[in-house]
Amino acid sequence: MTKFSGFPLTGLDFYEDLEADNSKTFWTAHKNVYEESVRAPMVALTAQLEPDFGTAKIFRPYRDVRFSKDKVPYKTAQGAVVGTAPGTGWYVQISAAGLFVGGGFYSGTPAQIAQLRATIDDEVRGAELEAILAKLSKSGFDIGGEKLKTKPKGYEADHPRIDLLRHKSITCHKEFGAPAWLPTARAATEVRKTWETMRPFIDWLTAVVGTTG
Repeated sequence: MTKFSGFPLTGLDFYEDLEADNSKTFWTAHKNVYEESVRAPMVALTAQLEPDFGTAKIFRPYRDVRFSKDKVPYKTAQGAVVGTAPGTGWYVQISAAGLFVGGGFYSGTPAQIAQLRATIDDEVRGAELEAILAKLSKSGFDIGGEKLKTKPKGYEADHPRIDLLRHKSITCHKEFGAPAWLPTARAATEVRKTWETMRPFIDWLTAVVGTTG
């Protein structure tokens, strides 16, 4: 296993070029750049973080176009996720835009979403999540996720946490871009620090949606 030494800027250039020419011809001619400057660093990074966070799944670079009108064959970002519960966990990504670090509850079953809302509705547990997200937001994280446009069924529009109750998924992330430390070993320290800051959020979600299939 090669030791992580950063994400080379050639990896970002590779994705910028791929966005301009997302073809098999380009991919075949530059696959070695992907392997050396994108995939290998991601494998090394997630291996380094594994003892503290768990085993990562590194996503394939190929899009599943079988049922899509968009037949573009290759993904324009390399992501990896460390799952802590179904549809839940830490996430890291490299693309032409640079480094993206986040996590949360990305997708789930109706039962998981119902359990999430029931827990948000709880005066104590819901207030915990509210406080966790407020702290993350203050630390520079963006809070996201798919939301209903109206109130969910069974909840009042004037509920004190109605905005959280509208979430079908809930995430937080930071976009780092391409700082000077990106192609150095410090990048692992920054990802680790970001994930650690998110740990109360991930732990809260895992405890809630991890008990429901």
